[in-house]
Amino acid sequence: MAKTRTVYVCQNCGAESPKWVGNCAACGEWNTYAEEIVTKEKKQTLSSTTSGENKAKPQLINEINAEDLPRFQTADAELNRVLGGGIVPGSLVLIGGEPGIGKSTLMLQLALSQRGKRVLYVSGEESTQQIKMRAERTDLNSQQCYLLAETSLDQIFTQIKNVRPDILVIDSIQTLHKSGIESAPGSVTQVRECSAELLRYAKDSNVPVFLIGHINKEGSIAGPKILEHMVDTVLQFEGDRNHVFRLLRAVKNRFGSTNELGVYEMYAKGLKEVSNPSEIFIHQRDQSHSGTTVSCIMEGLRPIMIETQALVSTAAYGTPQRSATGFDLRRLSMLLAVLEKRCGFKLAAKDVFLNIAGGIRSDDPATDLAVVSAVLSSNADIPVNPKYAFAGEVGLSGEIRPVNRIEKRISEAEKLGFEKIFVSAYNLKGISTGDYQIAIFSVSQVGEVFGELFG
Repeated sequence: MAKTRTVYVCQNCGAESPKWVGNCAACGEWNTYAEEIVTKEKKQTLSSTTSGENKAKPQLINEINAEDLPRFQTADAELNRVLGGGIVPGSLVLIGGEPGIGKSTLMLQLALSQRGKRVLYVSGEESTQQIKMRAERTDLNSQQCYLLAETSLDQIFTQIKNVRPDILVIDSIQTLHKSGIESAPGSVTQVRECSAELLRYAKDSNVPVFLIGHINKEGSIAGPKILEHMVDTVLQFEGDRNHVFRLLRAVKNRFGSTNELGVYEMYAKGLKEVSNPSEIFIHQRDQSHSGTTVSCIMEGLRPIMIETQALVSTAAYGTPQRSATGFDLRRLSMLLAVLEKRCGFKLAAKDVFLNIAGGIRSDDPATDLAVVSAVLSSNADIPVNPKYAFAGEVGLSGEIRPVNRIEKRISEAEKLGFEKIFVSAYNLKGISTGDYQIAIFSVSQVGEVFGELFG
C-alpha cells in the first residue's frame, strides 16, 4: 500500500520542513514554502530497462581503461565545440536560457540534422503540429526524428521503450510530472524526481539526454540547485533579442572545458552557425570615429575581435554618469580612476558611456587597453586608426600587464587585415616579431599608448 506524507518544500532551494515557516533557513528567502503531498510506492523505477538491477563492482584504479570517452559528432560544429568535441553517450545535458531566445529551435535543428541516429523529441509545451510547422521553416528533414507531445513521465518512458532512441530531447523539464507525487509540474519535488529518473535512464541505457530548462527572473535556471549538480553539462544560451546573435556557453562540463563559446545568428529559418565571429562583431572599420577601438579577446581557445565604443561628454547634472553595456561597470570605474590619478586626465566631472558592440559581453582583462584607448579617443575627439587592434591589461599603477595566448591574438588580428596591434612589452619575451606581417607595438605604460595614438 502506498504511503502518503505531507511536507513543506522551499520552491527556491528545495529544502523540506515538516511545517510551514516564513523564512527558509537554507537559502534565506521569504514565503517560498509550499505544501506538497509525496506518495512513495514500492515499485520498479520507470527508467529501468532490464529485469534485474545492474550491480556495480569496485575496480582497481590501475585496471580501469583510461581511454578517451567515445563521442559522436553532430552536424552543428558550434555545439560540438561547446560540448568539448561532441556528444558523450549516456550524458545528461541541461540547456537554459530566456524565453524566446532559441533553445527549442537549437534542439529541434539537432534532432533533424542528426544522420544515422534515431532521435525522440518530447515536448510538453507545444503540440506535434506546432513543432512540425517550426521544422518546415528550418528546411531540414529527417526520417528518424520522432515527435511526442506528452508531460507524463510514465507515458514518456513507455514510448521510449517502443522507439528505443539514440538521442532523447526533453522540452522542457519544468513541464514533466511523475505519478506518485501530488505536487504540480514545475515544483521543486517534480523537477528533482523527474531529473533523477532521466539521469538513471541515461546512465543505464547509454543514451544522451538533453533537457531544456526555464530560467527565473534572476537569470538562473529555475528549480532546485541540485538539478545543476545532477547533470553532466550545463549550457547557457544567451543573447539580446534586439540583436540577431546568440551565444552558447558551457557553465559546467564534466567532459570538456567550460571556456568554449558557440556563436549563432538567428534567421527566419532558424539558427545559423557563425564560424568566424570576429568578422561580425566588427562593423564599419573603414570609417574613422572617435571613441571606437578594436580588442582581441579569448573565449576558451578561440580569439575573437570585438568593437569597443566609448562616449565622454561634459556632465549635464551634478553627478557624472557611468554606464557600461557588455563590460563590468566596476572595472570601468577602476580604469577611469587610473587615468585620473596616474595619467592626469580630468575625467571626474565628465559622463562616460561604454558599449561592447554586437551584444557580446567581455570579461577578458585584455579588453582594458581598448577601453582606455576608446575613452581617451572620445575625450580628445580624435579618432583611432581603424586598422589598429589592442590586447593588454591595465594595472592600478597605469602599467600594461601581459595577457595569455598572445600569439593567437596577434595571428587573429593579422588574419583580419589589421596593420598594428598594441600589446604589453612583457608579452614579447620569447616571441619573434619578424614572423608576423602585422606591426607589433609594445607598451609598458598608458602614457605610451596615448603618445603613439594621438601624438
